[in-house]
Amino acid sequence: MSDGDRSTFGESPATADAPLTWSDLAAIGIERLRGVGDARLAALRAVGISTVADLLTTYPRRWIDRTRQRSIIDLVPGEETLLVVTVRSCEERRLRGNRTMVVTRVGDDTGAMSLTFFNQRWRTRQLTPGLTVAVFGRVENFRGVPQMTNPVVDPVGDRTGRIVPVYPQSEKSRITTWELASLIEQALRRCSARSIADPLPEPMRERHAMLTRFAAMSAIHRPESIDDVEPARRRLAFDELLRVQAVLVQRKVAIENEAGGVAHPSDSDLVRRFHASLPYDLTGAQARVIDEIHHDMASVVPMHRLLQGDVGAGKTLVAVSALLVAVDGGCQGALMAPTEVLAEQHGRAIEAMLGDLSVDDPTNLLGARPIRVEVLTSSTAAAQRRDVLDGLASGAVDLVVGTHALIQDTVAFHRLGIAVVDEQHRFGVEQRAALRDKAGAAVPDLLVMTATPIPRTAAMTVYGDLDVSVLDELPPGRTPIATRRVSGDAGRSTVWHAIRDQVAAGRQAYVVCPLVEESERVEVASAEQTYEDLASHALRGLRLGLLHGRMSSADKESVMAAFREGDIDVCVATTVIEVGVDVPNATLMAIVDADRFGIAQLHQLRGRVGRGRHASTCWLITDDDEDNPRLAALESTTDGFELAEVDLALRGEGTLMSTAQKGRSDLRLASLARDLDLVALARSTAIELVGDDPTLANHHILADELDTFVSDRDSEFLSRS
Repeated sequence: MSDGDRSTFGESPATADAPLTWSDLAAIGIERLRGVGDARLAALRAVGISTVADLLTTYPRRWIDRTRQRSIIDLVPGEETLLVVTVRSCEERRLRGNRTMVVTRVGDDTGAMSLTFFNQRWRTRQLTPGLTVAVFGRVENFRGVPQMTNPVVDPVGDRTGRIVPVYPQSEKSRITTWELASLIEQALRRCSARSIADPLPEPMRERHAMLTRFAAMSAIHRPESIDDVEPARRRLAFDELLRVQAVLVQRKVAIENEAGGVAHPSDSDLVRRFHASLPYDLTGAQARVIDEIHHDMASVVPMHRLLQGDVGAGKTLVAVSALLVAVDGGCQGALMAPTEVLAEQHGRAIEAMLGDLSVDDPTNLLGARPIRVEVLTSSTAAAQRRDVLDGLASGAVDLVVGTHALIQDTVAFHRLGIAVVDEQHRFGVEQRAALRDKAGAAVPDLLVMTATPIPRTAAMTVYGDLDVSVLDELPPGRTPIATRRVSGDAGRSTVWHAIRDQVAAGRQAYVVCPLVEESERVEVASAEQTYEDLASHALRGLRLGLLHGRMSSADKESVMAAFREGDIDVCVATTVIEVGVDVPNATLMAIVDADRFGIAQLHQLRGRVGRGRHASTCWLITDDDEDNPRLAALESTTDGFELAEVDLALRGEGTLMSTAQKGRSDLRLASLARDLDLVALARSTAIELVGDDPTLANHHILADELDTFVSDRDSEFLSRS
């Protein structure tokens, strides 16, 4: 071993004995390691590894247990198998149509087999004779010889350890898994004298039976046995979740301690009268959530609450109840919706709900006046806009429903008491914050609503600084929606006949076309072509309407009004109808190219039918006969929360932090789909650590990690979203 390999990092006398913090490791360039010259340095940087911290958080994607590995002689056709073999030969063969096939012969002490790759010419450069590789794939028999077609291949070199880590590899950078493993082992050896600082206090670590940080880092990269891997992954995954939760709890504590809000009436007569005027009873879930919101609003600490409710669960009624609490206390309420169609519909729905409900007004001769509800969008006429703006500034307007227009500079509130944001995922972080900032000195309560159910783990992670209310009960009268998948011309013909049958029975239907690209032009072309084809052929003779995003607001509203009134039989639309459109007589939805949509969007679209007393059907039309797990999930259940869990399992976590990252802050080992217990544990641990120490003055190692891993922008992004 060379001197460079044995030396420790950070040889300063002042810090020679202190454990290495994450900021220490992030400050040590990868070029400090033996064997990293200019070429390898450039290659490592190309895959995002510039520091020792980057290197140590490049985790294996799997581990090969060479004490239990299978041999070629043991292969069973039809089984997926992992083997470690040596390349014996590799040749490229040309096929018709400018296609290629690479055939590689590999073997071990018990026999030989072939690997076949189609249109992967680069394999001849990768799979050179004598190379040891791990291959994973389904075993087939070809002329009596076992083979795999397009298997996963990981070059592992001549590593002889019992457990061999396999790292992500890049063809572009040409950094091999054994080169990464060698550098990581060197880095861990050079960290060993000082160890790595642990943000978890020892009593807490022992209480939760967790490894130390350094033990976990060592075990995940060079486990002695395969049983060492999961405890190491669990500890390091917990650390990832703890960092996110600590940021969220810090912000939550700051909001509660620093922001001065408005204490609204704890017992609102206006809300009581509103509920008494309804022609139906609240569901148990609505009553529970309204109580949670009223409790928050009675405090001077600003409410910061997320309201989840499946399609049709009655979120609008809950929102109106919250808005009326503010009005009863002499404040105003604002509801921001993502589209003009939805804003207009919310305005009409709220006015209909309120009826002749009045609010006390000593300046009025009768001592009371009707509650004034206005709608403000970019399409509001100039004279009406001036009237609404004057009413907001003077306090004459009690409730305003609008789009982005609500956050323009010209909008000023007399006394904004609550901001409700509908379909919050449609708005940017800054837009949501801007509405809340309209209130001036007193911070208004904030209620963000979504009809896209969020798994519990994701809600605790992404919305960890919000209190969460869930409407998990549908109002009586909602009819079940049958969902069926069809494909090909025969399937389409079945759907068009079903639409004709529904129209003949006096019902209406939607035909939804996908957004093929992020281009309004393509979106419109798709909808228009479908409209023209149906009007000319399959649905000729029916009254068809067309609705898409490039139409003017007036034209969109005209089509929707005609559809609501029954003057249009079939509405051919893009996803502009995804949220908020409510036509109880529409009983059939056909979604064209349904496999291009995600689970959440399909579930949202499906919720536009089944809103009346008639049985409803959603047809998922595809051109693909292959099984599709997303569409199968839609067919099997209408429970949005169950679908959200399926969606998370299929999609993975995605990105939690903002796109401009200081460190690599996303979850690398933690899985929101799998680690529910770890998310909850990280949440409770963060509350325990941060609750009495919001600046982390007594937990400097964790503070150091937040500063290193989580940028200011990440922190703001998490807390404001």
